[in-house]
Parts: sequence; structure tokens; C-alpha cells
Amino acid sequence: MPSSSSPARLCRRMTIGLTRRAWLGAWVGLMATPFAPAAAAADKAWQATLSAARGQTVYFNAWAGSERINAYLQWAAAELQRAHGVKLVHVKVADTAEVVKRIRAEKAAGRGEGSIDLVWINGENFHALKREGLLFGPFSEQLPSYAFVDTVGKPTTRIDFSEPVDGMEAPWGMAQLTFYADRARVPAAPQSAAELLAWARANPGRFTYPKPPAFHGTTLLKQLATELAADRKPLYAPVTSESLARTTAPLWAYLDQLHPHLWREGRQFPTSNVVMRQMLADGELAIGLTFNPNEAANEILAKALPASVYSYQHVGGTIGNTHFLAIPFNARSRAGAQVVADFMLSPAAQARKADISVWGDPTVLAVERLPAAQKALFATQAAVPGAVHKPAPALPEPHASWVDALEREWSRRYGL
Repeated sequence: MPSSSSPARLCRRMTIGLTRRAWLGAWVGLMATPFAPAAAAADKAWQATLSAARGQTVYFNAWAGSERINAYLQWAAAELQRAHGVKLVHVKVADTAEVVKRIRAEKAAGRGEGSIDLVWINGENFHALKREGLLFGPFSEQLPSYAFVDTVGKPTTRIDFSEPVDGMEAPWGMAQLTFYADRARVPAAPQSAAELLAWARANPGRFTYPKPPAFHGTTLLKQLATELAADRKPLYAPVTSESLARTTAPLWAYLDQLHPHLWREGRQFPTSNVVMRQMLADGELAIGLTFNPNEAANEILAKALPASVYSYQHVGGTIGNTHFLAIPFNARSRAGAQVVADFMLSPAAQARKADISVWGDPTVLAVERLPAAQKALFATQAAVPGAVHKPAPALPEPHASWVDALEREWSRRYGL
């Protein structure tokens, strides 16, 4: 049982009304300045949003491939109903691209009130919706809880795959490519692309990656392309046929060398990182990969991986980004969707999400700027087994246009 001062219990105790208190605290200094009228007007506008949201149902389209995430959303739904009278319905999806297609179809059909109120999104899907004018906003920086978002130390909270967010989506969590291995089989982790190739040669069949366009497989392609490129600048601009050929030449040369040493000699690839994780647990692989630095720690806690598993990142940095919440242009419950997004940004919700035993998704907040009571929600045990203990720099995501280009070229060269 958690103690009365544990993060879990504090989280439950402080959720109701926490968002508004946190926001008002952030404005305390401003209320004594000439900006006080603006702050008062913003507070009045938010109260109107809260009032309009009460009684609304928010259909939240979100990936459903994790029992922990699904359970977290069930907790959030209960808290939102209790604190704000908003009903949150998790519409479980396998691929966010399908959500984008549905929003497009609704616009083409002239549907003024759509079936989606909120969507978990980033990258190329955000680019498509923003470019086509399919998003409501800007709204995110007007959310009360946005006051504590770390926009300086975590610049990807405002830049999504090289595209300015412009207030059209609210940051929800941080992610970074992370490798994990069993120390009994991999006592010294490969610390770079070059070392990974050398390790694979010495340990044939013990590493692989998900088949693109599976997200984690594509992310590894972006990691290797970034790490191996002589000039990274083209990766952060819209892709062209010339930049693709020039910038990715080292990537394809590397994969040509790596694939013969992969599981099944690179002639077959797992469908997802979940499959990879099970293969590692079964002893078939020795190194896995994830986009959540705390995933291995989660799995150790759940006894799905042995305690000898450790996580690491390439010392030169690994691809990192922020994932977001966006509201479609034709959302039926816009006020409710904003209240949900604000709650998801609140210190209580962010702390629970960051808890290894709940989800382990890193926070977007500047924890050091929080009031003491809210900062305490993020208190965690040191040296959690399986977690990354020496984080590497986060490398910015290439421009979203590179995703399809890399996947098409990979398929042309290696697709079976």
C-alpha cells in the first residue's frame, strides 16, 4: 500500500481543481502588474470554457496497443467526469493515419459536426491536418496548464517534426529512441551505429528491427540516417529526390552491411516492437528498441522482462520528439476537448503518467518550476531497474516529409 505522502495518493488527492490552482499560481506575479486585466480576462474565458464543457462527451481517438495506456485513460476519464462533468470516451485506433482519413472524408462530405473531438497525434499526421486546415485552433497556449510546459529545455513541445506547432496541438508527453538489452548476453552496449554493426557481426541473428512502415522500424531508419549523414541540414527541410539520394546514401550502404547479420539474415522482420520485446524475453534476440525510455522498466516491474535488462541510448544522441493532442476543425465538443487537453497537462495527470508503475511516459512540464506540493508528485525512486540512467541528447526529428520517402525507398530496396 502507498504511504499517505506517496505520489500516487497525492495525485488522487490533488486532482480536483488542481489545473485552475496551478494556472492561477503562475499568474500571481502578473496580477500585480499592468497585465492584470489580461490575466483576469483569460481566467474569465477559461471559466466559460469549463461551463460549456460540463455535460459534453469527448470522443478521444488514441492508439490502443498498450494495456497500461488504456488503463491510464480509464483513470483520466473517471477524474474528468468527477471534476468537470466531462465524459471521455477512448475510441481505440491502431493507426492514426486512419483518423486523418476520416477527418478528410468528413470535410469532403460537409459534416459540420464530426465524429472525433480529440486525437493523439504528431509528425506527418499533424503536418497533413495542419496543411489542409483540418484543425481547430490555435488553442494550446491558452490552456491554463500550459503555463508550466517546458518550451525551453524541451523545444519539441513547439516544433513537431520541423513544423511549428503554432498552438494547433497541446504537448502531452516526451519520447526518445531507446535500446535495451539483457546484461547477461550484452555486458557492454553498442554506443553508436558503427558499434551496433560491429556487435551484429559478432552476434549474428540476435538483433533486428520492425519492418517499416511500422513506427519503430521507421524511427530506426531516421536514427541511422541522422547519425550517419555527413550533412544533416537537408533532413530538416522538405525532402527532394536529390536530397534523398545524397543524404541517405550512407544509410543504405550501412543497411546493406547490417542485414546479413540480422535475425533471419534480414529476409524477414518482426511486425512491431512488441513482437521484438517478446523475442528478447524468449531469448531469441539480445537487443530490443522502444520509443519510451521507461518501457523496459515497465516490463521488468510487470515481470515480463528479467531484472538484468538495462536501457541505453547512443552517446551521440537518439531521435526524440513530443507527442500531442489535437482538436479537429469540426469537433462536436470543442470546449470539452480543451478541458481534457488541459487536464492531461496538469501536474497531477502528468505525474501519474510519468510513474513507472502506471505508464512511464516522460512529462512535458518543467518540473523544477512547479510549486513544492506539485513537484512532490514527480518524486521517484532513484535507479529504477531497466530505466535509462545516462540520457543522451535528443536529436530532432527530420522533417515529416522524410517519413514516406524513407519508407518507400526501404521497401524498394528490402521489401519482400
